[in-house]
Amino acid sequence: MQSTAAPSISRSDTVALWLFMVAGAVIAVWGIAAAVLRILEVAPNRDVAVAAEFAGTTAEAPIGPDGALVTVELDRAIVTVPALPGASWASLIIQQVIAAATIGIVVACLLLLCWSVMRNQVFSRRNTALVAVAGITGTIGFAAVPFFGNMAANGAFARLSDGDFDNVVMSVDVMPLFFLAFVAAMAATVFTVGDRLRRDTEGLV
Repeated sequence: MQSTAAPSISRSDTVALWLFMVAGAVIAVWGIAAAVLRILEVAPNRDVAVAAEFAGTTAEAPIGPDGALVTVELDRAIVTVPALPGASWASLIIQQVIAAATIGIVVACLLLLCWSVMRNQVFSRRNTALVAVAGITGTIGFAAVPFFGNMAANGAFARLSDGDFDNVVMSVDVMPLFFLAFVAAMAATVFTVGDRLRRDTEGLV
């Protein structure tokens, strides 16, 4: 039986990981702060600006010669509502809470993963769990944030049109969601297999 010293990561890799961790912390602080500010903006429920998606809705835009009006088809727009219905207002708050929680959990998991790698612990059950939690949380958040945003937009349309506007888009982009779920599942599988190979290799030493 022979024992060998565990290889350590290079100085350049350490610097790169530290930079990644700093960037992740900045992203987390920025994302959570933006969500909190949005909640504070929405909380009074007065003159609420809501992002809305449209399908087949036309409007006039001053983009012609000398500012002439040209008919365009709306895709997305910001609508301002004097006050949202209670359910829509709650949906907007929930949307921001989910966004902040998603960013915080995903970044925290990745920072802990980087910290383990810096300690020469790449494949382990703990790291596999961190990758799985980050992937699942990111996938759920990616679907939930626009879902609750659409619910808020529905309430804004209903309030502005007294229920007469019937062109509401209620959807979540499926392809990016499937791609994100695939990447998360693949990453979790890779770490699971890597951890198993690590344990099998340690058993042979």
